[in-house]
Amino acid sequence: MATISSRTIFITTSPRTPARMIPEIGLLVEHFGGQVWNVETQTAFMQVLRDENFFNGKGENDPALSARDRITRAPKALGFVALKPTIALTPAGECLLHSRRTDEVFLRQMLKFQLPSPFHKPTEKAAYFCVKPYLEFLRLIRTLGTLRFDELLMFAMQLTDWHNFDRIIDKIDKYRQDIATTELTYRQLKSKYLYQELTTIFADRIERGETKTRETNDNSLQKFLQTQANNLHDYADATVRYLRATGLVNVSHIGHTLSIVPEKLKDVDYLLETIDRNPILFNTEQEYIEYLGNATTPQLYTDNRTALLDKLHSEFPSIAIDKELNIEQLKDLFADLLEQRKSETLREQVRQIKDYRLYDEIQNTFKQIERGELYDAPLMLEWNTWRAMTMLDGGNIIANLNFDDYGQPLSTAQGNMSDIVCDYGDFSVSVEVTMASGQRQYETESEPVSRHLGKLKKTTNKPAYCLFVAPIINEACIAHFYTLHHLSVAYYGGKSIIIPLPISIFKKMVEDSYKATYTPNPQQVKRFFEQSKILADKFNNEKEWYSAIIEAAINWLE
Repeated sequence: MATISSRTIFITTSPRTPARMIPEIGLLVEHFGGQVWNVETQTAFMQVLRDENFFNGKGENDPALSARDRITRAPKALGFVALKPTIALTPAGECLLHSRRTDEVFLRQMLKFQLPSPFHKPTEKAAYFCVKPYLEFLRLIRTLGTLRFDELLMFAMQLTDWHNFDRIIDKIDKYRQDIATTELTYRQLKSKYLYQELTTIFADRIERGETKTRETNDNSLQKFLQTQANNLHDYADATVRYLRATGLVNVSHIGHTLSIVPEKLKDVDYLLETIDRNPILFNTEQEYIEYLGNATTPQLYTDNRTALLDKLHSEFPSIAIDKELNIEQLKDLFADLLEQRKSETLREQVRQIKDYRLYDEIQNTFKQIERGELYDAPLMLEWNTWRAMTMLDGGNIIANLNFDDYGQPLSTAQGNMSDIVCDYGDFSVSVEVTMASGQRQYETESEPVSRHLGKLKKTTNKPAYCLFVAPIINEACIAHFYTLHHLSVAYYGGKSIIIPLPISIFKKMVEDSYKATYTPNPQQVKRFFEQSKILADKFNNEKEWYSAIIEAAINWLE
Protein backbone atom coordinates (compact mmCIF):
# COMPACT_ATOMS: atom_id res chain seq x y z
CA MET A 1 0.00 0.00 0.00
CA ALA A 2 1.28 3.45 -0.93
CA THR A 3 0.50 6.66 0.91
CA ILE A 4 -0.09 9.93 -0.88
CA SER A 5 0.27 13.45 0.47
CA SER A 6 -1.03 15.21 -2.62
CA ARG A 7 -3.24 18.28 -2.34
CA THR A 8 -4.50 17.75 -5.88
CA ILE A 9 -5.69 14.72 -7.84
CA PHE A 10 -3.07 11.99 -7.94
CA ILE A 11 -2.74 10.33 -11.36
CA THR A 12 -0.52 7.48 -12.54
CA THR A 13 2.23 8.90 -14.76
CA SER A 14 4.31 5.86 -15.68
CA PRO A 15 4.50 4.76 -18.37
CA ARG A 16 3.92 8.15 -19.95
CA THR A 17 2.18 6.59 -22.95
CA PRO A 18 -0.44 3.99 -21.89
CA ALA A 19 0.13 1.65 -24.84
CA ARG A 20 3.73 1.11 -23.74
CA MET A 21 2.63 -0.92 -20.74
CA ILE A 22 1.23 -3.63 -23.03
CA PRO A 23 4.54 -5.24 -24.11
CA GLU A 24 6.07 -4.57 -20.71
CA ILE A 25 3.48 -6.44 -18.64
CA GLY A 26 3.60 -9.19 -21.26
CA LEU A 27 7.32 -9.58 -20.63
CA LEU A 28 6.82 -9.43 -16.88
CA VAL A 29 4.39 -12.32 -16.80
CA GLU A 30 6.21 -14.34 -19.47
CA HIS A 31 9.50 -14.30 -17.53
CA PHE A 32 8.42 -13.87 -13.91
CA GLY A 33 4.83 -15.05 -13.65
CA GLY A 34 4.29 -17.00 -10.42
CA GLN A 35 7.42 -15.54 -8.79
CA VAL A 36 7.58 -13.19 -5.82
CA TRP A 37 7.83 -9.48 -6.67
CA ASN A 38 10.99 -8.46 -4.81
CA VAL A 39 14.30 -6.70 -5.44
CA GLU A 40 15.72 -9.78 -7.16
CA THR A 41 12.89 -10.19 -9.67
CA GLN A 42 12.65 -6.43 -10.13
CA THR A 43 16.32 -6.20 -11.05
CA ALA A 44 16.03 -9.19 -13.38
CA PHE A 45 12.94 -7.69 -15.02
CA MET A 46 14.87 -4.53 -15.91
CA GLN A 47 17.54 -6.64 -17.56
CA VAL A 48 14.91 -8.41 -19.66
CA LEU A 49 13.38 -5.05 -20.53
CA ARG A 50 16.71 -3.73 -21.78
CA ASP A 51 17.46 -6.90 -23.74
CA GLU A 52 14.08 -6.81 -25.46
CA ASN A 53 14.53 -3.16 -26.48
CA PHE A 54 11.29 -2.04 -24.84
CA PHE A 55 12.94 0.46 -22.52
CA ASN A 56 14.49 3.69 -23.79
CA GLY A 57 16.80 4.29 -20.88
CA LYS A 58 19.30 2.50 -18.74
CA GLY A 59 17.89 2.07 -15.25
CA GLU A 60 21.45 1.32 -14.10
CA ASN A 61 21.63 3.30 -10.87
CA ASP A 62 18.78 1.41 -9.21
CA PRO A 63 17.22 -1.14 -11.59
CA ALA A 64 14.82 -2.43 -8.91
CA LEU A 65 13.47 1.09 -8.40
CA SER A 66 13.13 1.53 -12.17
CA ALA A 67 11.18 -1.73 -12.36
CA ARG A 68 8.81 -0.65 -9.60
CA ASP A 69 8.28 2.63 -11.43
CA ARG A 70 7.24 0.72 -14.54
CA ILE A 71 4.95 -1.82 -12.87
CA THR A 72 3.58 -0.52 -9.58
CA ARG A 73 2.25 2.68 -11.09
CA ALA A 74 -0.19 2.37 -14.00
CA PRO A 75 -0.12 -1.44 -14.54
CA LYS A 76 -0.90 -2.14 -10.88
CA ALA A 77 -2.98 0.97 -10.16
CA LEU A 78 -5.25 0.28 -13.14
CA GLY A 79 -5.63 -3.37 -12.24
CA PHE A 80 -3.71 -5.06 -15.05
CA VAL A 81 -1.25 -6.94 -12.83
CA ALA A 82 -1.41 -8.44 -9.36
CA LEU A 83 1.86 -8.61 -7.41
CA LYS A 84 0.66 -10.50 -4.32
CA PRO A 85 1.22 -13.23 -3.40
CA THR A 86 3.04 -13.69 -6.71
CA ILE A 87 3.25 -11.92 -10.07
CA ALA A 88 0.22 -12.56 -12.28
CA LEU A 89 -1.99 -10.94 -14.88
CA THR A 90 -5.51 -10.11 -13.83
CA PRO A 91 -8.40 -10.86 -16.22
CA ALA A 92 -8.21 -7.19 -17.25
CA GLY A 93 -4.49 -7.62 -17.95
CA GLU A 94 -5.16 -10.70 -20.07
CA CYS A 95 -7.74 -8.69 -21.96
CA LEU A 96 -5.30 -5.82 -22.53
CA LEU A 97 -2.71 -8.16 -24.04
CA HIS A 98 -5.09 -9.99 -26.34
CA SER A 99 -8.03 -7.73 -27.10
CA ARG A 100 -8.31 -5.90 -30.39
CA ARG A 101 -10.17 -3.14 -28.58
CA THR A 102 -7.58 -1.79 -26.15
CA ASP A 103 -9.40 1.55 -25.95
CA GLU A 104 -12.35 -0.27 -24.39
CA VAL A 105 -10.06 -2.07 -21.95
CA PHE A 106 -8.33 1.13 -20.87
CA LEU A 107 -11.68 2.87 -20.46
CA ARG A 108 -13.12 0.25 -18.10
CA GLN A 109 -10.04 0.28 -15.90
CA MET A 110 -9.72 4.04 -15.75
CA LEU A 111 -13.35 4.42 -14.76
CA LYS A 112 -12.66 2.17 -11.75
CA PHE A 113 -9.58 4.08 -10.63
CA GLN A 114 -10.54 5.93 -7.45
CA LEU A 115 -9.16 7.99 -4.59
CA PRO A 116 -8.90 6.93 -1.87
CA SER A 117 -8.25 3.25 -2.49
CA PRO A 118 -6.49 0.37 -0.76
CA PHE A 119 -3.54 1.14 -3.07
CA HIS A 120 -3.45 4.85 -2.29
CA LYS A 121 -4.11 5.95 1.28
CA PRO A 122 -3.98 9.73 1.93
CA THR A 123 -1.79 11.00 4.77
CA GLU A 124 -2.89 13.73 7.17
CA LYS A 125 -1.22 16.30 4.90
CA ALA A 126 -3.18 15.21 1.81
CA ALA A 127 -6.42 16.63 0.47
CA TYR A 128 -9.73 14.97 1.29
CA PHE A 129 -10.33 12.48 -1.52
CA CYS A 130 -13.71 11.32 -2.73
CA VAL A 131 -13.40 10.98 -6.47
CA LYS A 132 -13.12 8.77 -9.54
CA PRO A 133 -10.78 11.10 -11.41
CA TYR A 134 -11.23 10.00 -15.01
CA LEU A 135 -15.01 9.92 -14.67
CA GLU A 136 -15.02 13.51 -13.42
CA PHE A 137 -12.58 14.65 -16.11
CA LEU A 138 -14.96 13.31 -18.74
CA ARG A 139 -17.82 15.10 -16.99
CA LEU A 140 -15.89 18.38 -17.02
CA ILE A 141 -15.12 18.13 -20.72
CA ARG A 142 -18.70 17.17 -21.55
CA THR A 143 -20.15 19.95 -19.40
CA LEU A 144 -17.87 22.69 -20.73
CA GLY A 145 -17.72 21.48 -24.33
CA THR A 146 -13.97 22.07 -24.41
CA LEU A 147 -11.35 22.11 -21.68
CA ARG A 148 -8.01 23.83 -22.18
CA PHE A 149 -4.88 22.12 -20.92
CA ASP A 150 -4.19 25.13 -18.68
CA GLU A 151 -7.69 24.82 -17.18
CA LEU A 152 -7.12 21.14 -16.54
CA LEU A 153 -3.84 21.92 -14.82
CA MET A 154 -4.95 24.89 -12.68
CA PHE A 155 -8.53 23.94 -11.80
CA ALA A 156 -9.59 20.40 -12.76
CA MET A 157 -6.69 18.83 -10.86
CA GLN A 158 -8.19 20.38 -7.68
CA LEU A 159 -11.32 18.21 -7.99
CA THR A 160 -10.27 15.84 -5.21
CA ASP A 161 -13.90 15.59 -4.06
CA TRP A 162 -16.60 15.25 -6.74
CA HIS A 163 -19.00 17.27 -4.57
CA ASN A 164 -16.90 20.32 -5.51
CA PHE A 165 -17.62 19.86 -9.22
CA ASP A 166 -19.76 23.00 -9.54
CA ARG A 167 -17.14 25.06 -7.71
CA ILE A 168 -14.52 24.00 -10.24
CA ILE A 169 -16.87 24.87 -13.11
CA ASP A 170 -17.33 28.33 -11.58
CA LYS A 171 -13.56 28.81 -11.34
CA ILE A 172 -13.12 27.91 -15.02
CA ASP A 173 -16.00 30.17 -16.08
CA LYS A 174 -14.44 33.07 -14.13
CA TYR A 175 -11.07 32.42 -15.75
CA ARG A 176 -12.63 32.48 -19.21
CA GLN A 177 -14.43 35.73 -18.45
CA ASP A 178 -11.15 37.31 -17.34
CA ILE A 179 -9.44 36.14 -20.54
CA ALA A 180 -12.09 37.98 -22.53
CA THR A 181 -11.85 41.22 -20.55
CA THR A 182 -8.29 41.52 -19.22
CA GLU A 183 -5.65 43.88 -20.55
CA LEU A 184 -2.98 41.34 -19.61
CA THR A 185 -1.51 38.96 -22.15
CA TYR A 186 -2.71 35.37 -21.94
CA ARG A 187 0.65 34.29 -20.52
CA GLN A 188 0.51 36.98 -17.84
CA LEU A 189 -3.04 36.09 -16.84
CA LYS A 190 -2.25 32.37 -16.69
CA SER A 191 0.79 33.03 -14.51
CA LYS A 192 -1.28 35.21 -12.18
CA TYR A 193 -4.00 32.57 -11.82
CA LEU A 194 -1.54 29.72 -11.35
CA TYR A 195 0.20 31.61 -8.56
CA GLN A 196 -3.13 32.38 -6.88
CA GLU A 197 -4.37 28.80 -7.08
CA LEU A 198 -1.14 27.28 -5.80
CA THR A 199 -0.85 29.68 -2.87
CA THR A 200 -4.43 28.83 -1.93
CA ILE A 201 -3.92 25.06 -2.23
CA PHE A 202 -0.75 25.15 -0.11
CA ALA A 203 -1.68 28.07 2.16
CA ASP A 204 -1.10 26.17 5.43
CA ARG A 205 2.30 24.82 4.32
CA ILE A 206 3.38 28.27 3.20
CA GLU A 207 2.23 29.79 6.48
CA ARG A 208 4.23 27.24 8.48
CA GLY A 209 7.29 27.79 6.29
CA GLU A 210 7.24 24.20 4.97
CA THR A 211 8.40 25.15 1.49
CA LYS A 212 11.48 22.96 1.15
CA THR A 213 11.18 20.26 -1.51
CA ARG A 214 12.94 16.90 -1.59
CA GLU A 215 15.02 17.69 -4.66
CA THR A 216 16.75 20.80 -3.32
CA ASN A 217 17.81 22.70 -0.22
CA ASP A 218 16.21 25.83 -1.64
CA ASN A 219 13.23 26.63 0.61
CA SER A 220 12.18 29.82 -1.19
CA LEU A 221 8.50 30.31 -1.98
CA GLN A 222 9.30 30.78 -5.66
CA LYS A 223 11.10 27.43 -5.89
CA PHE A 224 8.34 25.69 -3.94
CA LEU A 225 5.56 27.03 -6.18
CA GLN A 226 7.53 26.21 -9.32
CA THR A 227 8.00 22.62 -8.11
CA GLN A 228 4.28 22.27 -7.43
CA ALA A 229 3.48 23.77 -10.84
CA ASN A 230 5.79 21.24 -12.50
CA ASN A 231 4.09 18.40 -10.62
CA LEU A 232 0.68 19.63 -11.74
CA HIS A 233 1.91 19.82 -15.32
CA ASP A 234 3.10 16.19 -15.19
CA TYR A 235 -0.20 14.96 -13.75
CA ALA A 236 -2.25 16.98 -16.24
CA ASP A 237 -0.13 15.76 -19.14
CA ALA A 238 -0.59 12.14 -18.05
CA THR A 239 -4.32 12.75 -17.71
CA VAL A 240 -4.55 13.87 -21.34
CA ARG A 241 -2.55 10.90 -22.63
CA TYR A 242 -4.59 8.38 -20.68
CA LEU A 243 -7.92 9.98 -21.66
CA ARG A 244 -6.83 9.80 -25.29
CA ALA A 245 -6.22 6.07 -24.89
CA THR A 246 -9.95 5.56 -24.23
CA GLY A 247 -10.91 6.75 -27.70
CA LEU A 248 -13.45 9.17 -26.22
CA VAL A 249 -11.43 12.39 -26.22
CA ASN A 250 -10.01 14.55 -29.00
CA VAL A 251 -7.04 16.88 -28.58
CA SER A 252 -6.64 20.11 -30.51
CA HIS A 253 -2.87 20.41 -30.69
CA ILE A 254 -3.07 24.03 -31.82
CA GLY A 255 -5.63 25.20 -29.25
CA HIS A 256 -4.38 22.87 -26.50
CA THR A 257 -7.99 21.87 -25.81
CA LEU A 258 -9.81 18.63 -25.03
CA SER A 259 -13.24 17.73 -26.36
CA ILE A 260 -15.41 14.63 -26.61
CA VAL A 261 -15.23 12.84 -29.96
CA PRO A 262 -18.60 13.73 -31.59
CA GLU A 263 -19.34 10.11 -32.43
CA LYS A 264 -18.75 9.17 -28.77
CA LEU A 265 -21.12 11.65 -27.09
CA LYS A 266 -23.72 8.97 -26.38
CA ASP A 267 -21.02 6.72 -24.92
CA VAL A 268 -19.90 9.45 -22.53
CA ASP A 269 -23.42 10.48 -21.57
CA TYR A 270 -24.22 6.86 -20.73
CA LEU A 271 -21.18 6.62 -18.43
CA LEU A 272 -21.97 9.89 -16.68
CA GLU A 273 -25.56 8.81 -16.08
CA THR A 274 -24.94 5.24 -14.92
CA ILE A 275 -21.68 5.16 -12.95
CA ASP A 276 -21.81 6.08 -9.25
CA ARG A 277 -19.58 9.05 -8.54
CA ASN A 278 -18.69 7.85 -5.05
CA PRO A 279 -15.61 5.67 -4.54
CA ILE A 280 -16.36 2.17 -3.30
CA LEU A 281 -15.28 1.10 0.19
CA PHE A 282 -13.32 -2.15 0.42
CA ASN A 283 -12.55 -4.21 3.50
CA THR A 284 -9.32 -5.65 2.12
CA GLU A 285 -6.80 -4.93 -0.61
CA GLN A 286 -7.62 -8.28 -2.20
CA GLU A 287 -11.24 -7.22 -2.67
CA TYR A 288 -10.03 -4.12 -4.50
CA ILE A 289 -7.67 -6.17 -6.69
CA GLU A 290 -10.54 -8.45 -7.69
CA TYR A 291 -12.77 -5.44 -8.38
CA LEU A 292 -10.13 -3.71 -10.50
CA GLY A 293 -9.13 -6.88 -12.32
CA ASN A 294 -12.65 -7.65 -13.55
CA ALA A 295 -12.47 -7.24 -17.33
CA THR A 296 -16.22 -6.82 -17.81
CA THR A 297 -17.04 -3.93 -15.49
CA PRO A 298 -18.28 -1.26 -15.56
CA GLN A 299 -20.83 -1.67 -18.33
CA LEU A 300 -20.23 0.52 -21.35
CA TYR A 301 -22.74 1.97 -23.79
CA THR A 302 -21.67 -0.51 -26.46
CA ASP A 303 -22.22 -3.48 -24.15
CA ASN A 304 -25.89 -3.02 -24.97
CA ARG A 305 -26.78 -4.73 -28.25
CA THR A 306 -29.37 -2.14 -29.26
CA ALA A 307 -27.00 0.74 -28.60
CA LEU A 308 -24.18 -0.99 -30.50
CA LEU A 309 -26.40 -1.62 -33.50
CA ASP A 310 -27.44 2.04 -33.40
CA LYS A 311 -23.77 3.10 -33.56
CA LEU A 312 -23.06 0.68 -36.40
CA HIS A 313 -25.99 1.93 -38.46
CA SER A 314 -25.09 5.54 -37.67
CA GLU A 315 -21.44 5.37 -38.71
CA PHE A 316 -21.76 2.75 -41.46
CA PRO A 317 -25.32 3.08 -42.83
CA SER A 318 -24.65 1.09 -46.00
CA ILE A 319 -23.36 -2.02 -44.21
CA ALA A 320 -25.68 -5.04 -44.00
CA ILE A 321 -25.46 -6.60 -40.54
CA ASP A 322 -26.14 -10.28 -39.85
CA LYS A 323 -28.89 -10.41 -37.20
CA GLU A 324 -27.42 -13.63 -35.79
CA LEU A 325 -24.18 -12.00 -34.62
CA ASN A 326 -23.69 -11.89 -30.85
CA ILE A 327 -22.46 -8.82 -28.99
CA GLU A 328 -18.75 -9.74 -29.23
CA GLN A 329 -19.05 -10.49 -32.94
CA LEU A 330 -20.78 -7.15 -33.46
CA LYS A 331 -17.96 -5.41 -31.63
CA ASP A 332 -15.41 -7.18 -33.80
CA LEU A 333 -17.35 -6.15 -36.91
CA PHE A 334 -17.40 -2.56 -35.68
CA ALA A 335 -13.65 -2.71 -35.01
CA ASP A 336 -13.04 -4.13 -38.51
CA LEU A 337 -15.07 -1.36 -40.12
CA LEU A 338 -13.29 1.33 -38.11
CA GLU A 339 -9.92 -0.15 -39.10
CA GLN A 340 -10.91 -0.22 -42.76
CA ARG A 341 -12.05 3.40 -42.60
CA LYS A 342 -8.85 4.43 -40.84
CA SER A 343 -6.72 2.65 -43.43
CA GLU A 344 -8.56 4.37 -46.27
CA THR A 345 -8.22 7.73 -44.51
CA LEU A 346 -4.46 7.20 -44.17
CA ARG A 347 -4.17 6.08 -47.80
CA GLU A 348 -5.94 9.27 -48.88
CA GLN A 349 -3.59 11.30 -46.70
CA VAL A 350 -0.62 9.64 -48.39
CA ARG A 351 -2.06 10.40 -51.84
CA GLN A 352 -2.45 14.06 -50.92
CA ILE A 353 1.03 14.18 -49.40
CA LYS A 354 2.70 12.64 -52.45
CA ASP A 355 0.89 15.17 -54.66
CA TYR A 356 2.42 17.95 -52.50
CA ARG A 357 -1.06 19.23 -51.64
CA LEU A 358 -0.10 19.29 -47.95
CA TYR A 359 3.30 20.93 -48.43
CA ASP A 360 2.38 24.28 -46.86
CA GLU A 361 0.63 22.57 -43.93
CA ILE A 362 3.61 20.30 -43.27
CA GLN A 363 6.10 23.16 -43.31
CA ASN A 364 3.85 25.29 -41.10
CA THR A 365 3.53 22.42 -38.61
CA PHE A 366 7.32 22.27 -38.33
CA LYS A 367 7.33 26.02 -37.63
CA GLN A 368 4.68 25.58 -34.93
CA ILE A 369 6.73 22.81 -33.34
CA GLU A 370 9.85 25.01 -33.33
CA ARG A 371 7.89 27.88 -31.75
CA GLY A 372 6.40 25.60 -29.07
CA GLU A 373 2.83 26.27 -30.17
CA LEU A 374 1.55 22.68 -30.30
CA TYR A 375 0.41 20.41 -27.52
CA ASP A 376 2.38 17.12 -27.38
CA ALA A 377 5.20 18.33 -29.60
CA PRO A 378 6.99 14.91 -29.59
CA LEU A 379 3.93 13.24 -31.12
CA MET A 380 3.41 16.02 -33.65
CA LEU A 381 7.09 15.96 -34.64
CA GLU A 382 6.96 12.21 -35.23
CA TRP A 383 3.74 12.49 -37.26
CA ASN A 384 4.86 15.48 -39.29
CA THR A 385 8.26 13.94 -40.06
CA TRP A 386 6.45 10.86 -41.37
CA ARG A 387 4.41 13.13 -43.64
CA ALA A 388 7.54 14.96 -44.77
CA MET A 389 9.42 11.73 -45.55
CA THR A 390 6.39 10.48 -47.49
CA MET A 391 6.46 13.66 -49.59
CA LEU A 392 10.24 13.90 -49.84
CA ASP A 393 10.88 10.96 -52.14
CA GLY A 394 9.71 7.54 -53.26
CA GLY A 395 9.55 4.41 -51.13
CA ASN A 396 7.17 2.86 -48.66
CA ILE A 397 7.22 5.11 -45.59
CA ILE A 398 5.80 3.48 -42.48
CA ALA A 399 5.00 5.42 -39.32
CA ASN A 400 5.17 3.31 -36.18
CA LEU A 401 3.10 5.78 -34.19
CA ASN A 402 -0.47 4.93 -33.26
CA PHE A 403 -3.39 6.54 -35.08
CA ASP A 404 -6.90 6.94 -33.73
CA ASP A 405 -10.04 5.70 -35.52
CA TYR A 406 -10.09 8.83 -37.66
CA GLY A 407 -6.50 8.77 -38.89
CA GLN A 408 -5.18 11.37 -36.45
CA PRO A 409 -1.96 10.83 -34.45
CA LEU A 410 -2.70 9.23 -31.09
CA SER A 411 0.61 8.25 -29.47
CA THR A 412 4.27 7.88 -30.36
CA ALA A 413 5.98 4.65 -31.39
CA GLN A 414 6.70 2.02 -28.76
CA GLY A 415 10.22 1.98 -27.39
CA ASN A 416 11.30 -1.18 -29.22
CA MET A 417 11.19 0.19 -32.77
CA SER A 418 12.21 3.05 -34.98
CA ASP A 419 9.83 5.99 -35.15
CA ILE A 420 9.62 5.73 -38.94
CA VAL A 421 10.89 3.06 -41.34
CA CYS A 422 11.45 3.88 -45.02
CA ASP A 423 11.67 0.91 -47.39
CA TYR A 424 13.37 1.83 -50.65
CA GLY A 425 13.65 -1.66 -52.09
CA ASP A 426 17.35 -2.45 -51.96
CA PHE A 427 17.97 -0.42 -48.80
CA SER A 428 16.12 1.04 -45.82
CA VAL A 429 16.21 4.19 -43.73
CA SER A 430 15.32 4.41 -40.06
CA VAL A 431 14.09 7.86 -39.01
CA GLU A 432 14.23 8.86 -35.35
CA VAL A 433 12.91 12.12 -33.94
CA THR A 434 13.07 13.76 -30.53
CA MET A 435 12.20 17.01 -28.81
CA ALA A 436 14.87 16.34 -26.19
CA SER A 437 17.81 18.71 -26.05
CA GLY A 438 21.10 19.13 -24.22
CA GLN A 439 22.68 16.24 -22.35
CA ARG A 440 19.30 14.56 -21.98
CA GLN A 441 19.15 14.11 -25.75
CA TYR A 442 22.38 12.13 -25.66
CA GLU A 443 21.44 10.10 -22.60
CA THR A 444 17.99 9.05 -23.83
CA GLU A 445 18.43 8.83 -27.60
CA SER A 446 21.97 7.92 -28.63
CA GLU A 447 21.95 4.22 -27.70
CA PRO A 448 18.33 3.47 -28.71
CA VAL A 449 18.83 5.12 -32.10
CA SER A 450 21.88 2.93 -32.75
CA ARG A 451 20.07 -0.15 -31.48
CA HIS A 452 16.98 0.42 -33.63
CA LEU A 453 19.15 0.82 -36.72
CA GLY A 454 20.95 -2.43 -35.92
CA LYS A 455 17.60 -4.18 -35.49
CA LEU A 456 16.43 -2.86 -38.86
CA LYS A 457 19.57 -4.19 -40.56
CA LYS A 458 19.05 -7.63 -39.07
CA THR A 459 15.32 -7.86 -39.84
CA THR A 460 15.59 -6.61 -43.44
CA ASN A 461 18.96 -8.21 -44.22
CA LYS A 462 19.91 -5.27 -46.43
CA PRO A 463 21.82 -2.00 -46.05
CA ALA A 464 20.18 0.51 -43.74
CA TYR A 465 20.87 4.06 -42.68
CA CYS A 466 19.39 6.39 -40.09
CA LEU A 467 18.22 10.00 -40.06
CA PHE A 468 18.01 11.64 -36.62
CA VAL A 469 15.90 14.83 -36.43
CA ALA A 470 15.58 17.22 -33.47
CA PRO A 471 15.07 20.97 -33.00
CA ILE A 472 18.72 21.29 -31.94
CA ILE A 473 21.38 18.57 -32.13
CA ASN A 474 23.44 18.04 -29.00
CA GLU A 475 27.21 18.01 -29.47
CA ALA A 476 27.56 14.71 -27.62
CA CYS A 477 25.12 13.11 -30.08
CA ILE A 478 27.13 14.48 -33.00
CA ALA A 479 30.30 12.96 -31.54
CA HIS A 480 28.57 9.63 -30.86
CA PHE A 481 27.14 9.29 -34.36
CA TYR A 482 30.43 10.35 -35.95
CA THR A 483 32.24 7.68 -33.96
CA LEU A 484 29.77 4.99 -35.06
CA HIS A 485 30.63 5.76 -38.70
CA HIS A 486 34.08 4.30 -37.93
CA LEU A 487 33.35 1.55 -35.39
CA SER A 488 32.10 -1.87 -36.49
CA VAL A 489 29.87 -2.99 -33.63
CA ALA A 490 28.31 -6.42 -34.15
CA TYR A 491 25.36 -5.58 -31.87
CA TYR A 492 24.52 -2.67 -34.17
CA GLY A 493 25.06 -4.67 -37.35
CA GLY A 494 28.49 -3.22 -38.19
CA LYS A 495 29.23 0.42 -38.83
CA SER A 496 26.25 2.74 -38.28
CA ILE A 497 25.56 5.55 -40.72
CA ILE A 498 23.44 7.94 -38.66
CA ILE A 499 22.99 11.54 -39.79
CA PRO A 500 21.76 14.05 -37.18
CA LEU A 501 19.90 17.05 -38.60
CA PRO A 502 18.16 19.99 -36.92
CA ILE A 503 14.57 20.61 -38.00
CA SER A 504 15.62 23.78 -39.83
CA ILE A 505 17.90 21.83 -42.21
CA PHE A 506 15.40 19.00 -42.66
CA LYS A 507 12.78 21.60 -43.63
CA LYS A 508 15.20 22.87 -46.29
CA MET A 509 15.51 19.35 -47.73
CA VAL A 510 11.72 19.12 -47.93
CA GLU A 511 11.57 22.54 -49.58
CA ASP A 512 14.14 21.48 -52.18
CA SER A 513 12.07 18.39 -52.95
CA TYR A 514 8.98 20.59 -53.44
CA LYS A 515 10.78 23.07 -55.71
CA ALA A 516 12.48 20.42 -57.84
CA THR A 517 11.21 20.04 -61.40
CA TYR A 518 11.19 16.27 -60.90
CA THR A 519 10.32 13.81 -58.14
CA PRO A 520 13.45 12.87 -56.16
CA ASN A 521 14.24 9.17 -56.25
CA PRO A 522 15.55 6.69 -53.67
CA GLN A 523 19.05 6.68 -55.16
CA GLN A 524 19.44 10.34 -54.26
CA VAL A 525 18.53 9.44 -50.68
CA LYS A 526 21.10 6.66 -50.68
CA ARG A 527 23.73 8.97 -52.18
CA PHE A 528 23.21 11.41 -49.30
CA PHE A 529 23.89 8.72 -46.68
CA GLU A 530 26.85 7.28 -48.58
CA GLN A 531 28.26 10.79 -48.78
CA SER A 532 28.13 10.95 -44.99
CA LYS A 533 30.32 7.86 -44.86
CA ILE A 534 32.84 9.47 -47.21
CA LEU A 535 32.87 12.71 -45.24
CA ALA A 536 33.37 10.85 -41.94
CA ASP A 537 36.49 9.22 -43.41
CA LYS A 538 37.70 12.54 -44.79
CA PHE A 539 37.55 14.61 -41.61
CA ASN A 540 39.45 13.99 -38.40
CA ASN A 541 36.81 15.21 -35.96
CA GLU A 542 33.05 15.32 -35.53
CA LYS A 543 32.72 19.10 -35.86
CA GLU A 544 34.23 19.19 -39.33
CA TRP A 545 32.15 16.18 -40.38
CA TYR A 546 28.95 17.71 -39.04
CA SER A 547 29.55 21.02 -40.85
CA ALA A 548 30.18 19.12 -44.07
CA ILE A 549 27.08 16.94 -43.71
CA ILE A 550 24.91 20.01 -43.06
CA GLU A 551 26.26 21.50 -46.29
CA ALA A 552 25.53 18.22 -48.07
CA ALA A 553 21.95 18.23 -46.75
CA ILE A 554 21.40 21.78 -47.97
CA ASN A 555 22.50 20.70 -51.44
CA TRP A 556 21.22 17.12 -51.40
CA LEU A 557 19.57 17.29 -54.84
CA GLU A 558 22.50 18.89 -56.67
